[in-house]
Amino acid sequence: MVTFAGIDFKNPVTLASGTCGFGRELAEYFDLSELGGICSKGLTLYERVGNPAPRVAETPSGMLNAVGLQNPGIDAFIRTELPFMRTLGTMIIANFSASSADEFALCAAKLSDAGVDMLEVNVSCPNVKAEGLAFGVSPDAVSAVTEAVKSSAGHTPVMVKLSPNVTDITVIAKAAEQAGADALSMINTLLGIRFDLRSGKPILANGTGGLSGAAILPVALGMVYRTANAVKIPILGLGGISSRDDAREMLIAGATLIGIGTATFRDPAIALKIARELEDA
Repeated sequence: MVTFAGIDFKNPVTLASGTCGFGRELAEYFDLSELGGICSKGLTLYERVGNPAPRVAETPSGMLNAVGLQNPGIDAFIRTELPFMRTLGTMIIANFSASSADEFALCAAKLSDAGVDMLEVNVSCPNVKAEGLAFGVSPDAVSAVTEAVKSSAGHTPVMVKLSPNVTDITVIAKAAEQAGADALSMINTLLGIRFDLRSGKPILANGTGGLSGAAILPVALGMVYRTANAVKIPILGLGGISSRDDAREMLIAGATLIGIGTATFRDPAIALKIARELEDA
């Protein structure tokens, strides 16, 4: 049992947002009740169809993605996906994003009222009031979003997911903590690009995408380590974890929970294997 932001998780292993959908596909491979938690696909207030294809590109020891937050919208999630997720026997973390602090607050209220166990606030999305600048690169913007979400989340714990695409992630982490965040999750994907050598154009239709996978593990470990020594709230560490030893390093760096993401595309049951191996370690 692991206590995180006031919630008891049966073990420290969770499935990371965007890599497990809403659990339907992975539930065909193993019993998700053996994990500590599952984080939903990134949600928005209204349905999004996402970016045009191609949206994924392979990279050395990882992948780039520019899916574009394709999702059914929060109301549809609450009607059709959340009831299924409640049958999984594990903690439900709802990841969501918005384009303004007020919209973040509205999303948080809907999800909290629906009874999710924890909110994960994705601040890597663009702020329409700041000419598209991502919320997560500004301490003031992160503070404003965190305060807005906390004001409407009721008793549901609020976890802010930090972007690594900043000069000093500890400054952003402290802003979230001071604004009332109950926990942090880190790191989100790193900005990257790959080119088609025949055309000379980016492989992804969106141009750039988010880099994930084993290649980013050292970056994630470094940022978690620095942040754990700068804040007092707990951290869910993720980014490149694909083995028990990777998970152990993340816990040593200062994380209380860990998230498994891109590794599930290679082995759908890797999170279960890691959870069991951590218990036996």
